[in-house]
Amino acid sequence: MSIVVIGINHRTSPVNLLEKMTIADSAMPKALHSLSVRDDIREVVVLSTCNRTEVYAVAERFHGAYDDIRDFFCETSGLTSDEVTPHLFSQHDEAAISHLFEVAAGLDSAVLGEVEVIGQVRDAWERAMSEGVSRSSLNLLFRYALEVGKRARTETGISRSTASVSHAAVEMAHDILGTLEGKHVLVVGAGEMGEGVATALSREGAGSVAVINRTASRGEALADKVGARLSQFDNLETEVSAADVIVSCTGSGSAVLTASMVRTARKGIDSPLLIVDIALPRDVDPAVGNIDGVTLRDLDHLKEWANRGLEKRAAEVDQVRSIVGEETERFVLEQAQRQAAPLISQLREAVDAIRTAEIERLAGRMADFTEEQRETVETITRGIVAKLLHNPSVSLREAAGSAQGERLSAAVRDLFNLH
Repeated sequence: MSIVVIGINHRTSPVNLLEKMTIADSAMPKALHSLSVRDDIREVVVLSTCNRTEVYAVAERFHGAYDDIRDFFCETSGLTSDEVTPHLFSQHDEAAISHLFEVAAGLDSAVLGEVEVIGQVRDAWERAMSEGVSRSSLNLLFRYALEVGKRARTETGISRSTASVSHAAVEMAHDILGTLEGKHVLVVGAGEMGEGVATALSREGAGSVAVINRTASRGEALADKVGARLSQFDNLETEVSAADVIVSCTGSGSAVLTASMVRTARKGIDSPLLIVDIALPRDVDPAVGNIDGVTLRDLDHLKEWANRGLEKRAAEVDQVRSIVGEETERFVLEQAQRQAAPLISQLREAVDAIRTAEIERLAGRMADFTEEQRETVETITRGIVAKLLHNPSVSLREAAGSAQGERLSAAVRDLFNLH
């Protein structure tokens, strides 16, 4: 069996295709179970964020698992195989392990070093565990991934400066406009991304910030936290007419700002409007960008903007890649040792069965033994077995995963008739 990752991300696909592949939180249980019952998939975790939808699986056969997961993406998106396949990437074993570690470390994000992704990796893993589809192999892998993410951020400066999509969106808006001082900013969405946007806006000195959210209580909590003004969702058109900048980041799954609504809201207004859409699926109808006086930016633009700062943290990237390499080697070794554990256990059980059978065969000769003497015989024979099997067990663990390990395992199975 192999660990595989098959998916689509910001490097392989434009936003309009990424959003069709996005799996909403409410749809995740069904998606996980749909994948887990396919012929070549034994365990599965699905990571779906604004940058990616990736399926991590323990596969019986790589090509069979690839077909299963490709078909899943086609079913999810409503697209044909010919439309999906050119944008899929796939990796297996060490390459798949290394990829997940790079994702958790922030190396594979549109915004280098983003801090939000480690929480997204954790949430994806916990959801899969709660649904019973992530077990020993993927549990070990994702535990390592979270450790890699923490090491990357504590031992290097990969997450200094701009390290989240929400903060990058605000910085990009600042770059486009030159300043946010005196600007009226509307934040649409009060989730984790909305909180990040509102927090960044407070640091950039925006003239005023309004928060709007479908669930008023959540919007109120965010507004109170960052000192913003709360508006009701029914007032969205009015707020659009008054705004200089809009950052939209809801999880609605469909357009919140339509072209007709924005056109009506901006009728008769001469001042320019900048809209930054960091939701996936997108919150803003792309046709909004064609309205006079409106500039629309989305995740594709944000990726291009963020790429300009990569050189500044090139040294940090090298350090993080070194951590990823170390942890990949450590994971592969532990995985191999765990794979050796069943054989070692089987060997010990087989030898102990021989020991027990011999004691039973000689039970008649020990009929006059006291309980203490019988216990002494048990202790001595157990000790002999343990000492005899110590070196073979150590050798099997240390050589696990190598050609020598395969030879040793085969020899042990043959010598002790283990199947």
